[in-house]
Amino acid sequence: MAGLAVSLVVGPLVSLVKEKASNYLLDKYKVMEGMEKQHEVLKRKLPAILDVIADAEKQASSHRGGVKEWLGELKTVAYQAIDIFDEFEYEALRRQAKKNGHITKLGKAGVKLFPTHNRVIFRIRMASKLQRVVDTINVLVHHMNDFGFNTPQHQQAPALKEGRETDSNIVDPKNIVSRSRHEERKKIVEILVNDQATNGDLKVIPIVGMGGLGKTTLAQLIYNDPQVKDHFQLLKWVCVSDDFNLRDLANKICNASKDSLEKALKELQEQLKGKRYLLVLDDVWDEESFLDKWEKFKACLEQGGVGSAVLTTTRNTEIAQLMGTIGISHERKYLDVGTLGNEFIQEIIETRAFSLHKRDDELVNLVGPIAERCAGSPLAAKALGSILRKKATTEEWEDVLQRSSICTVETGILPILKLSYDELPTDMKPCFAFCALYPKDYQIDVDNLIQLWMANGFIISEQNKVPIETVGKRIVNEMVSRSLFEYVEQDPTRFGYSSTTFLKIHDLMHDVAVSATHDECIYITDEMNESGELLPSATRHIHFERRSIANIDILSRSIRKMSIPIRTMFVERSRDVLHSSKYSSLRALALPTSRYLPIKPKHLHHLRYLDISWSIVKALPDDISILYNLQTLKLSGCKYLSMLPKQMKYMTALCHLYTDGCRNLQCMPPELGRLTSLRTLTCFVVSSDSDCSSLGELKNLNIGGSLELKQLENVTEARNARQANLGNKKELRQLSLRWTSRKEEEQQCNEVLEVLQVHDRLLALEIEAYQGTNFPLWMGALRNMVELRLSWCRKSEQLPPLCQLPALQLLHLEGLTQLQFLCSSCTSSTFGKLKDLKLVDLDNFDRFYDQAVEEELVAFPQLEKLHIERCEKLTALPEAGVLRKWYDGGEYTMVRSAFPGLKSLMLKDLRSFERWEAAIEIEVEHALFPLLETVRIDSCNKLTTLPRAPKLRELFLYMSDGENQQRSLGATRYMTSLSNLELKGIEVDGKDKWDYISSVTNMHLYCCSLFFQSHALALWACFRQLQDLVIYRSNDLIYWPENEFQNLVSLRRLEIWHCKSLVGYAPDQATLELPLPCLESLRIIACHSLVEVFNPTPALKKMDVGSCENLKTISFKQQDKTSLNAGRPSTDVIIASTAVQEDLSPSGRSNFLPSSLETLRINNCDGLLEVLNLPSSLKEIYIGGCSQLQILSGELDALSYLSVDDCPGIKSLVSDLRERYGIFEGTH
Repeated sequence: MAGLAVSLVVGPLVSLVKEKASNYLLDKYKVMEGMEKQHEVLKRKLPAILDVIADAEKQASSHRGGVKEWLGELKTVAYQAIDIFDEFEYEALRRQAKKNGHITKLGKAGVKLFPTHNRVIFRIRMASKLQRVVDTINVLVHHMNDFGFNTPQHQQAPALKEGRETDSNIVDPKNIVSRSRHEERKKIVEILVNDQATNGDLKVIPIVGMGGLGKTTLAQLIYNDPQVKDHFQLLKWVCVSDDFNLRDLANKICNASKDSLEKALKELQEQLKGKRYLLVLDDVWDEESFLDKWEKFKACLEQGGVGSAVLTTTRNTEIAQLMGTIGISHERKYLDVGTLGNEFIQEIIETRAFSLHKRDDELVNLVGPIAERCAGSPLAAKALGSILRKKATTEEWEDVLQRSSICTVETGILPILKLSYDELPTDMKPCFAFCALYPKDYQIDVDNLIQLWMANGFIISEQNKVPIETVGKRIVNEMVSRSLFEYVEQDPTRFGYSSTTFLKIHDLMHDVAVSATHDECIYITDEMNESGELLPSATRHIHFERRSIANIDILSRSIRKMSIPIRTMFVERSRDVLHSSKYSSLRALALPTSRYLPIKPKHLHHLRYLDISWSIVKALPDDISILYNLQTLKLSGCKYLSMLPKQMKYMTALCHLYTDGCRNLQCMPPELGRLTSLRTLTCFVVSSDSDCSSLGELKNLNIGGSLELKQLENVTEARNARQANLGNKKELRQLSLRWTSRKEEEQQCNEVLEVLQVHDRLLALEIEAYQGTNFPLWMGALRNMVELRLSWCRKSEQLPPLCQLPALQLLHLEGLTQLQFLCSSCTSSTFGKLKDLKLVDLDNFDRFYDQAVEEELVAFPQLEKLHIERCEKLTALPEAGVLRKWYDGGEYTMVRSAFPGLKSLMLKDLRSFERWEAAIEIEVEHALFPLLETVRIDSCNKLTTLPRAPKLRELFLYMSDGENQQRSLGATRYMTSLSNLELKGIEVDGKDKWDYISSVTNMHLYCCSLFFQSHALALWACFRQLQDLVIYRSNDLIYWPENEFQNLVSLRRLEIWHCKSLVGYAPDQATLELPLPCLESLRIIACHSLVEVFNPTPALKKMDVGSCENLKTISFKQQDKTSLNAGRPSTDVIIASTAVQEDLSPSGRSNFLPSSLETLRINNCDGLLEVLNLPSSLKEIYIGGCSQLQILSGELDALSYLSVDDCPGIKSLVSDLRERYGIFEGTH
């Protein structure tokens, strides 16, 4: 960002002052009585300043002496004026509320809330403040005249288009990106897919290049390549950006929120264990101690399966060389992304520039010179093309050419990106700069961002012509079209309606925003908070990092030193209390997960936005109703909140009220209909109490987005429900209707649901606990609906006519105990777009269609997820239609399938289910699931075969606890992509042949005792590629399975849990070691009969033994020593109360363990007496709960961590050891 100077933008602030000075409420309630003269001076001089402000900002950017300082003073006084006029406005609102009886209803407490209730005192105090502002404005106007600023000709701002304008028509319509990076993509994909398969080491491939060259884009092309998606079992994408924090990084990868580094890394290992994965670490930066952090992180990543890979992007070649493991070219271990060819740069510019108007030859001739400015950067080309798309004349194009600088190594492409910011309409610039409040790669909730813009006065309604939220959405779309923002794509595995849209900013655009904000927006990291530094004096908006329980030390320090009028503050999980009037300037306050509201409402008169979601508050204070300016109140997830303030009807500015997830909320406050500005109300609780709002209060409210109506059993008459007027709420997109008891009459339910009819723009509908027998016909007319959820409608015998819902993507049915089928018949359009089908607790459901499916029809052509659970009468899936062409093994064949697009299948607790297709005469082998990747079959006793699924990756077969089932696994020979296999209570069919090599790399066996009987030996020969094996509660496992394991030549991790019969070696076992040459990690837990640990191979690095009470000795192989008691080197250590013996194991054999061992954990082995001859390779030792342990011995040259708890026999000796080697518990 060095050298990037972004001009100071003050015009929008002055415009806001002008608007506030003209507020009709000021005159109506005479709050400026006695100050009319100063008021008129401001209303006269503010337009004069606005006339020249554009020229002043332009001259400041060209470094004309004194102008920048003049703008800075103007900005300061503008903020002061905004605060003053907000005080006037609040006083007007207070008088209005008092006139309407609010203060009286608050009682004596109401009087105490208003220190300004004395009009004389208020007038004197405000007159003084206003006069200081007027004096400053007069001085600034005098200086303005001295500068001689020009008054530019006014140009009409470009109209903002309605609706979401994504860049679908200009992003990559001609596959420019994929064509321009084809060779690089092909090279990396080949390394990942082909080279990886035979190499056990983790491959790390960095992509290097300056900002804006398309490193991330290239990584996306690789990540989404079909070969890559088909090859890897798990794909993860994480943006690292500035902070390589291991805990946060692990949590991001796992989508978890572990509060310690150890827990986060453990979760990461569990998720990656045994899986062939591709992890993309986007935008890695250098920082102090990076090497140590990377090595620790890499050790966790190495727990994945063979063929796993990490793809990174970075601007730093040293980091790339450090991380890379593969020679890409010459001696480089990274791919250096070069600049794009000029032909591609020109194509990007032309595609964007001419997206709104026709190509013009004169303009086309200018594309070449403009492309040269980009120096091969696609991001620069995208930015310039976006600027040019709204310029149609040669003069305008030449002006852009003149103002754009050529990208250099020193400046990068920031000057061109700055030009994108400069081209924004002035009133949009504060909106963009505000986004510096978020960290890089932050996914910004669009609705939330617009609400914050509203709270800070960055956007205002266009003379009440359109809602202010619509203006905000138009601004967002305009910025997207200018490539300042980009929409985040929805999760491709999530179907149906998504109520939230997210934005992201390219990290270089984020740098421009940071420069444009001039220290007003600060993202406070933990390091900043703890460093002792102060906030810049210009700070107005702060966002505390959410990594841990935050404190606000930096803010407290800064406020003690200087006056900082904070206007926006995000603090999550704060334990600090925000006191008194120091924060009275706040416009937006976010304190999610707080225990209480830490600031009293009487100090928050200017507050427009308040978020205390997921907090544990039980009730809001009554005086919160004096927040007359509040526009957004977020209470989502406040599960203990039981009531809202009774006087809420006076909060007339309220636009967005989020009450979803407030499960204890009993009712809505009275006269809610008076909040005529309300646009969002996520949950309305119906009550029979006369002192609460009824559904009729919704009649004139233009509610949009998502709405949930709860406790509908309290609607006693249909006419009350009709008053909700849902049919006229055209902006409503998601509706949930919930009954919470069964006391209501069936007829009453039918009538209420009938009159709650909504418009056909609705996208998602949920109905819960409706007790009517039929659904209303209007449900079948929702042609745009993509999501339908029906639950616990126990009396409903039929669904609405689903064949009339052509857009339906998600259908979830649960607890419809009388339902027998989905539709009467299957047509070509019945479920044509359905992606996700879930059927749970449908007691009478026995078929999908009442009539047989015609052979030429495919029942569910696009379905990707199918979940069926506890439908005890269902015997089979629907009839399979004919796929007329299917490529199978080199030729096209005629096959049958009801689910040609199915990827995930879950069948659970289906007592009668026995076939993969309803038509009995069709052979099972003919029913094909061509794209199926994951199958879970749990407690389906009659189903003994597996589906025909050539692309299956994961197979989970479970029986209920205490039950076992013999099942044929022969079909797995055709599942050549199968990598994960989990079996519980499944026994092998003796007829199956095991004469092939399975592709399975990760196998879990739960209660599968027959796997360790003599006739199962042939089965184990199939698993030569197995890398991870977990054995749980296998009672037939008595001795170490030498014969079974002899073919597991690829096994890297072995876990054995709760095998109560396992003793150790067989009396006649020929060798002391199991043939596991690649074993790196061994875990043995709760094997209560175990008396000896087997001797693994030298590859072992980690060993964990726990709750094995009969284990007496663990002995490590001595290294060429005849006695440790005589002549040992100074690095040897013996901690013993008795002499060390060579032969102490119960079988008369020493348990020799290899010298590669680095980590040893022993827990709760009460019978353990000795751990002998610890190898010199050990780095970490954890021993706990071994009350009989008396002896430790060995060489500890590499030991860096020692933890011993609850082992009284060696307590004092461990202290001596720590002192001797300088080892401290809990430190590395």
